[in-house]
Amino acid sequence: MMLDLAGGFGEKGRTSVVVRSGNNRILLDVGIKVGATGAEYYPALDGSIADIDALFVSHAHEDHVGALSWLLSRGYAGRIFMTAETRAEAPATLAGYADPGDLKRFPFPEDRIEIFEPGEMLKSGNLTVRTGRSGHVVGGVWFAVDDGKSRVVYSADVVPDSNVFVMDAIPECDLLVLDASYGADPVPGAARAEAISGWVARHSNGCLLPTPLSGRSLELIAALPGPFAIHAGMRASLEAQIAATSALLPGVSEMLRLRLRSAADWTDVDPLPSLPLLADDGMGEAGPSSRLLPRADRAGFPVLLTGHLPSGSPGDLLHKAGRADWVRMPTHPTLSGNVDIWEKAGRPETLGHSCASELLDDLKAHIPSLRPQCRTGQTITVPQGKNI
Repeated sequence: MMLDLAGGFGEKGRTSVVVRSGNNRILLDVGIKVGATGAEYYPALDGSIADIDALFVSHAHEDHVGALSWLLSRGYAGRIFMTAETRAEAPATLAGYADPGDLKRFPFPEDRIEIFEPGEMLKSGNLTVRTGRSGHVVGGVWFAVDDGKSRVVYSADVVPDSNVFVMDAIPECDLLVLDASYGADPVPGAARAEAISGWVARHSNGCLLPTPLSGRSLELIAALPGPFAIHAGMRASLEAQIAATSALLPGVSEMLRLRLRSAADWTDVDPLPSLPLLADDGMGEAGPSSRLLPRADRAGFPVLLTGHLPSGSPGDLLHKAGRADWVRMPTHPTLSGNVDIWEKAGRPETLGHSCASELLDDLKAHIPSLRPQCRTGQTITVPQGKNI
């Protein structure tokens, strides 16, 4: 079995991996890289697109599905697998991040999507693809791919210690492609959530919290210390996420449902509220927050950013100018979570995705089998047989 690293290695964004075994080829995720231009915005797939048999999408965030219209525009005709939640959310992601020309000619292919449930076993040629809940978003999954000789696990984005979502245990494998987004950050999610709660409590008379529509929004709602508002366009999606009880920890769905029911709806024509306000997306690149960030800046309205800020993004520029604060809300593994995943997977050879090279070097001190030198564009051979 071979892996072509098509995006997300030595970099954050355009996460994409091709798995090859014999004549079978599948693609795991097809993301874009926010802040990049030209070819670097898309996965490094070159002329191989027509040979891919199936695409498996882990979830609907832009760095995992944002290049779908681009892929279709370049002749992809294979199968497309995703969960129902990912299918529901992906069109909005493409509207925000796909090239408008590609999206017009190749809109979201609703009729081609093959739906699966997290936990299902899927097949493509001689490859068996096991899935499990990721703990990152409702409907988000990891993939374990077997060809009868070896097994590779691609974690996509996972959260082992989420306060909201369930993550299924990753199986033993011969090669682990790990979510290394935070490098060796040792600060646990509970401590970050407490810091965010304290910041919001100090700005409870009005502040803006840009957030992705799925995933982190529920983590923030759970962490907020008092009354809050949401952009009205988020409500239907948040209600659907909260209703997906199998993706949530016991008791969390009812708590979130009650919190959301009491939240005020806010629209673009309203004055800035005297409450903490959640609005998507998290970087200010798309959605309501692309309009709200400059408005908040002009008004001196406090802003708290809680996730990845690509260089040059509106959120990044505001933060660098000292006009927005930043506290990470972990929606990826911190150090203890990644070490635990690696140990339970059998301490296999490991690659880290979605992480700058210098942070991978830090992580290697804790995961000795990590290969921090691997980069987008390289091909990797999967070791055979130890854990199959």
